[in-house]
Amino acid sequence: MADQIEISGLRVVTIVGALPHEREIPQPLEIDLAFDVDVHDAGRTDELGDTVHYGLVADRVVAVVEESKDQLLERLVARIADEVLAFDRVEAVDVRLTKVRPPLAVDAVSTSVRIRRTRAEAEVPAHTAHTAYIALGSNLGDREGYLRLGVAGLGTVTAMSDVYETDPVGGPEDQGPFLNMVVEIETSLDPSALLRRCQRIEAEAMRQRIVHWGPRTLDVDIVLFDGVSMTSDDLTIPHPRFAERPFVLAPLSDIAPDRCPSNWDTELDLDGIRRVGPLTIG
Repeated sequence: MADQIEISGLRVVTIVGALPHEREIPQPLEIDLAFDVDVHDAGRTDELGDTVHYGLVADRVVAVVEESKDQLLERLVARIADEVLAFDRVEAVDVRLTKVRPPLAVDAVSTSVRIRRTRAEAEVPAHTAHTAYIALGSNLGDREGYLRLGVAGLGTVTAMSDVYETDPVGGPEDQGPFLNMVVEIETSLDPSALLRRCQRIEAEAMRQRIVHWGPRTLDVDIVLFDGVSMTSDDLTIPHPRFAERPFVLAPLSDIAPDRCPSNWDTELDLDGIRRVGPLTIG
């Protein structure tokens, strides 16, 4: 992973050391951190929830060090690494722990211990991964371009349906046909956070809600989320009308036929659905 967040020169005073006087007098330490975090999502959304809050990381590390009574820097630096790896989205961390006034008989500015630890090495539980199915549709402007924008903004896409051209359902009679598709994604976001991401993607596509069921640059709707069933003021999962919509079921059947109602393709009118082919990426 190439992306990193760094915290440099974090200074804490605490008890650390094996010599008798080191067990009585707090000593100044300096901590440098560099943790591997994929910041692609945050770079697109400008949302703190899509990255690691480095202020909280600093607070937690300082608390660990201030409460320490460890004798060895090696022990304390390992505990710092474990604390940073406990943050969701952190995959690995480099920690340098420096004693700025070491008790040496020779002249030395500092002594340090530097380690690198990964999530697997620290035996930190794996990130909670959810599977969600997202429907995308566009009938204004560069329809394929808006679909590509939507797919790129969703994060880890594990499967993509073909694109289908479909006649509009409801709304004004003079609007053009839609391009529709469904993607399967893997995400650590909860349903509400995923909804906010979908809404941000629509905003990036300059989606305007002026006419109900009217033309739009981009629709991004959560259809299914794991096996969750929920209803809130702003979100219902599964999507309340997906089982009645051929323009959702046709692409969904490409990647998850088991998630479609049985016999949907014989019970619903498919005359307005035309397979276009795979979405070109890049």
